Amino acid sequence: MNMIFTSAKQCSWWVALLLLMTGCVEAFEPKVTSSSSSFLVVDGAINTQGITTIRLSRTAGLVQNSQAPVEGKARVFIEEEGGRQYALTEGVSGIYKSAVLALPAGKQVRLRFSTAGGREYVSDFTSAKATPPIDSITWRPTTQGLQIYVNAHDETQQARYYRWTYDETWQFTSAYQSVLEFRNGVFLPRQEDIFHCWGTEQPSAIKVGTTVKLGQDVVAQQPLALLPQNSVKLRYKYSILVKQYALSPEEYQYWESLRKNTENIGTLFDPLPTQLTGNVHAVLDPAEQVIGFVGAQSVTEKRIFIAKTELPASWKFATGYETCLLDTIPRPSAPAIPPPPTEAQVLEFFQGGAPFPVDVFKISGDPNNRNYYLFSSPDCVDCRKRGTNVRPSFWK
Repeated sequence: MNMIFTSAKQCSWWVALLLLMTGCVEAFEPKVTSSSSSFLVVDGAINTQGITTIRLSRTAGLVQNSQAPVEGKARVFIEEEGGRQYALTEGVSGIYKSAVLALPAGKQVRLRFSTAGGREYVSDFTSAKATPPIDSITWRPTTQGLQIYVNAHDETQQARYYRWTYDETWQFTSAYQSVLEFRNGVFLPRQEDIFHCWGTEQPSAIKVGTTVKLGQDVVAQQPLALLPQNSVKLRYKYSILVKQYALSPEEYQYWESLRKNTENIGTLFDPLPTQLTGNVHAVLDPAEQVIGFVGAQSVTEKRIFIAKTELPASWKFATGYETCLLDTIPRPSAPAIPPPPTEAQVLEFFQGGAPFPVDVFKISGDPNNRNYYLFSSPDCVDCRKRGTNVRPSFWK
């Protein structure tokens, strides 16, 4: 009996302690100190055999929800070691482009620019590299999805360090094909195709590779992109344009460190982020932190197409419109009370543009011979909300 009583007292003590602990728990909200520091970001490389595109922007603070501010109205030049300069012009704010250039491999070049505020920056001189052509872009279906690879080699054995970027384009259709449009208060036959569209994406994943440890400068079956088996991009036809860049050892190390920082952070056991050392500096303030590495190389590219008919028949592709709903006004099954909307009320319903008309039909035996309109949301009907209905010039 004493044993039971003692156990009961211990149990009561633990319950009281737990209640006390839970009562003292408060949500922890870390205070983020707002900082006026805004680091300059230089994004781009010198294209020695084409058009160079450089993007200048500023980092945004943790407490800011807006996009990173661009650095507009700068004066930007590509500069050879001997002093010759090639000007870049600003089109879209913060984006600067050169004319088509033809700089020989081995030429020492760098980027020089001054901001609207008068601060001057330069990148380190770097030797222009010749990028070998892409041999092939291959792919194969796997249990994880469609795996895409890049293959290349350099007979001169000079490349050794590589980076790849790619643009994806795919054909898609909206949920419903509209044959009507509501314009100026009346329904008209739709003239423009808003059912067939093309989507485009430029993934930000960093893809680098090196052949330094290999006897030959050969890139074989380098994994590039993996699309899930049900990807909407594979529903009809998919195209990928791969661009290849030969890097200097320093540029490769910069991109590899950036890749590790962006891919491996997320758990307690992931490696800590490494310090990124770029090659852009403020002329009068070497201690100023500038983010970016400006290399110099030619760019090679290759495009392939993959049709749905080439993929496993067992793959079932998503449409991207699984949550879309089609409705009718007036509803044929609606009760007589309240009465269905009049034709004028139907026109007013479509006036705001939120519901998109799809089609019109009549019901046999309807004593009022009314028009019934199928409709859905603009996103479900107008494919231009997710892409363009202008066929790309390269599409085939």
